[in-house]
Amino acid sequence: ATPDEAMNKAGCMACHAKDKKLVGPAFKDIAAKYKGQDVTAKLMDKVRKGGSGVFGPIPMAPNTPDKINDADLKAAVEFILKT
Repeated sequence: ATPDEAMNKAGCMACHAKDKKLVGPAFKDIAAKYKGQDVTAKLMDKVRKGGSGVFGPIPMAPNTPDKINDADLKAAVEFILKT
């Protein structure tokens, strides 16, 4: 699956958009915050565990491997960081 397809299937797009804040931050804002940093593993862990506080108080639910597998998650995070 492409990163877009994987994120749609996993439900990411219900709360995130490429260029505008919905419930969660825009992908471009995530990319800007972590620009130049090696954070793929850190962000994969964040998506897996969920949490809040980095972009505001609204929590992100955990996203388990049955929602998005490791390969698709890695591709999605790398895609977001290049946005």
